[in-house]
Amino acid sequence: MHPVLCQVGPLTIYTYGLFVALGLLLGLSLALKEAKRNGFDPQAFLDLVFYTVLAGIIGSRIFYVAQNFSFYKENLLGIVKIWEGGLVFQGGLIFAIPIAWALVKKKKLSFWQTFDVLAPYMALGQAFGRIGCFFAGCCYGRPTSLPWAVTFTDPKTLALAGIPLHPTQLYSAAGLFFIFLILLFLRKHTKFSGQLSCLYLLLDSSFRFWVEFLRGDPRGHFWGPFSTPQLICLITFFIAFSFYFYLKNAHQQTRE
Repeated sequence: MHPVLCQVGPLTIYTYGLFVALGLLLGLSLALKEAKRNGFDPQAFLDLVFYTVLAGIIGSRIFYVAQNFSFYKENLLGIVKIWEGGLVFQGGLIFAIPIAWALVKKKKLSFWQTFDVLAPYMALGQAFGRIGCFFAGCCYGRPTSLPWAVTFTDPKTLALAGIPLHPTQLYSAAGLFFIFLILLFLRKHTKFSGQLSCLYLLLDSSFRFWVEFLRGDPRGHFWGPFSTPQLICLITFFIAFSFYFYLKNAHQQTRE
């Protein structure tokens, strides 16, 4: 749509970067309020989020560049231009979780309680990021004749230009906003530590798995029509599913 929001002299503000920044700031501010309400040390929580987000961004970018290596091998400087668009959430998750685990242990926090606080706002931040993807044109969909198809015409777009496409970025954003609302509602009804975290991973991986069938950008394939991100979604789903029932049973045993 509009990859560049505005340009004043040498200063260029990219729409994707703006929405990612908005999502991070809004999600962090709301998560910090929730952390304080749950008795977390604000500074320890901020340190944890900062380094986890940094690791997530690095991981997300590495996965995106790997999926589009044919382009970036001829444009090495573009690898660091994350504000123009191009992050893969699953890659960020793979990098972020070990860092978060190490920091939680170092600061003597509860991993699952911390993740429970962050989970709804991670979905919210992702939703803003997907809106940014829509403006940048990355993560675009397959060609379609549906009445709500979107045609990208800006010469700077990362999407296929001039062809009606599924607005997969908006599908993802809508799904993530819905996941955010579900988790926000369930936050006051959880029965064991880690429940919200696992539900977030289950819902996100399930919805992402479905959206992947409508994606048209290069993402690699691991078997037949299934993409590499779908393989990661399946792994994430089954890990979260296993942890959900493990934590639930452990909680029930402590109450007996």
